Amino acid sequence: MIRSMTGFGRCENVTEQHKISVEMKAVNHRYLDLSIKMPKRFNYFESGVRGLLKTYIQRGKVDIFISYEDYTKEKLCLKYNENLAGEYVRYFEQMSRRFSIENDMTAYTLARMPEVLTMEQEPEDEDAMWKILSEAIEEAAKKFVDSRTREGENLKSDLLGKLKHMEELVGDVEKRSPAIVAEYQARLEAKVKELLGNSAIDESRIVTEVTIFADKACVDEEIVRLKSHISHMADELKSGGGVGRKLDFLAQEMNREANTILSKANDLEISDRAIALKTEIEKIREQIQNIE
Repeated sequence: MIRSMTGFGRCENVTEQHKISVEMKAVNHRYLDLSIKMPKRFNYFESGVRGLLKTYIQRGKVDIFISYEDYTKEKLCLKYNENLAGEYVRYFEQMSRRFSIENDMTAYTLARMPEVLTMEQEPEDEDAMWKILSEAIEEAAKKFVDSRTREGENLKSDLLGKLKHMEELVGDVEKRSPAIVAEYQARLEAKVKELLGNSAIDESRIVTEVTIFADKACVDEEIVRLKSHISHMADELKSGGGVGRKLDFLAQEMNREANTILSKANDLEISDRAIALKTEIEKIREQIQNIE
């Protein structure tokens, strides 16, 4: 299926323990550009987040916003620094001997010494935290892809309609092209007769001029290539997938052929059709810029 590069997806996961929100939005971009804004506690998972998103997205400038609220009480634990406590005890004994004073150190007094006992936050379970985060990201990414797919199908229908119109324009050029030479020959013969009056006309000279004109005005090759590009683009649109870059290349090739037809045109009708072709191709190129 065809996907647009603009999209939006959001997921909010709320439980008694936490609330996590993930919001994604994107615009067209030549490559994949991920901008992730999330709490510092999730910085460790940035590489995993990027890897997960790349399984869903190929192109586009994507902004991801992640917020997290923890409803659980702060988890603290008591830490005992035995080495530091031993240092305190040793120095107290040294001071008792050095100054001949009583060493009245007790366990309670020792525990009140700086850094012997400290309150620290319990380390988070990284596996559990990643599970919560990845589930929310995947849900948001699926909704994001769904929105891209819906818009992509609309783009596909519009582009196929434009290609159908281009086929009709190319058909008009193909039908009109042979008549140009015959009309040119008739005009040339009439002009020569007008200039020469009753004098004999050099038929070989006229044939030579008509042949030169026909060679310059011939657009058969351009028509064949243009029809091929139109058919190829339609097939790519129907096959789906990440075809944005390929479609952009085909549009460039179609524009080149239309330019050549316009430059060779010695006929108002063909010029009009060639200009209409260029207009449709430009519309197609604008639409393609938004396809993944």
